[in-house]
Amino acid sequence: MLLDAAREAAAEAVGCRADELVFTSSGTRAVHSGIAGALAGRRRVGRHLIVSAVEHSSVLHSAEAHEADGGTVTQVPVDRGGAVAVASYEKALSEDTALACLQSANHEVGTEQPVAEVAEVCRAAGVPLLVDAAQSLGWGPVEGDWSLLTASAHKWGGPSGVGLLVVRKGVRFAPQGPVDERESGRAAGFENIPAIVAAAASLRAVRAEAAAEAVRLRELTERIRARVPRLVPDVEVVGDPVRRLPGLVTFSCLYVDGETLLHELDREEFSVSSGSSCTSSTLTPSHVLKAMGVLSGGNVRVSLPPGTPEEDVERFLAVLPGVVAEVREKLGAPTGEPAAVREDALVVDALGRRCPIPVIELAKVFGKVPVGSTVRVLADDEAARLDIPAWCEMRGQEYVGEEPADEGSAYVVRRVS
Repeated sequence: MLLDAAREAAAEAVGCRADELVFTSSGTRAVHSGIAGALAGRRRVGRHLIVSAVEHSSVLHSAEAHEADGGTVTQVPVDRGGAVAVASYEKALSEDTALACLQSANHEVGTEQPVAEVAEVCRAAGVPLLVDAAQSLGWGPVEGDWSLLTASAHKWGGPSGVGLLVVRKGVRFAPQGPVDERESGRAAGFENIPAIVAAAASLRAVRAEAAAEAVRLRELTERIRARVPRLVPDVEVVGDPVRRLPGLVTFSCLYVDGETLLHELDREEFSVSSGSSCTSSTLTPSHVLKAMGVLSGGNVRVSLPPGTPEEDVERFLAVLPGVVAEVREKLGAPTGEPAAVREDALVVDALGRRCPIPVIELAKVFGKVPVGSTVRVLADDEAARLDIPAWCEMRGQEYVGEEPADEGSAYVVRRVS
């Protein structure tokens, strides 16, 4: 009875039938099961899968597994704001497309995707659309004629370890792996009833306050988006400025190491995240920032949970400029007029040095390079492939391209002004 009541409540929040929704052990498990089941159910149609370049890693890992198993995958690019173009999804559809996937909103930069419009073109082509709604479901139902939907309770403030998978009636779906009698055979194992009940109750609770809280948090995030570039020089605010989640704002600071910046903010009692390349677990750029073509170094992702007071935002804005300046000073970032450049300094050797050092070294010499001349930056850090073109975009300079080098790569920049 508790499980059925929780299912009814969750289905009402999603906007689906109760018998279309099953609970899983996590949002990631819901994504893996949803993609695998939909692909298997439509195997006679073909083995082509469409995803966006900024999907959550659970979707991209499923795509990698599908490709390794002989399937084909089309990755749809995004614009600099992180949004896909509906026309790009329409162009990617083919006769053998079995499934398309699109997140409702991005987990790193907050950009909302045109789900309803993409669902319409997919429906016209007879292709089901799976929507990862983990980031947005707490704010409201996903609009459009989608076919499958996944979400994770901890994203709306519920307990971790509970996900949900919705498969609309009429969608061909074949659960993969050993099947048991629980959850329509789509989620094996005994259900965590207390956690599921808490997940449904928390979803209902946050939805009751979502409309009013969204207005308040949007004002606070807009305040951060507008004031950070004025308070801190050399900052790029990323993500769509209009179509975005209420409580998430992301920006990248030039000449700053992301992890160091996070540690310094933590000392000031601010817990923020980073999509920076310089994370403790990997030394590769965030795939989301890479797909957008924006600066990956010095990335800060500020999430404002419901109830965040205005005073906290004001104190964050007061503390941030000094913290960034301190980190830049430690890294030797340029602060004034660049030093004179010798002829042999037109090649900047940053081999063996991690972000943001290659960009810092480029900035130190660039001001004295004659207009029309080029600088070659030698670097072997993966982030340089993204951060140097992003620096050129921010500075209005020409990124000529990447060239092979004896070690690492040579990134060529031409001064145009």
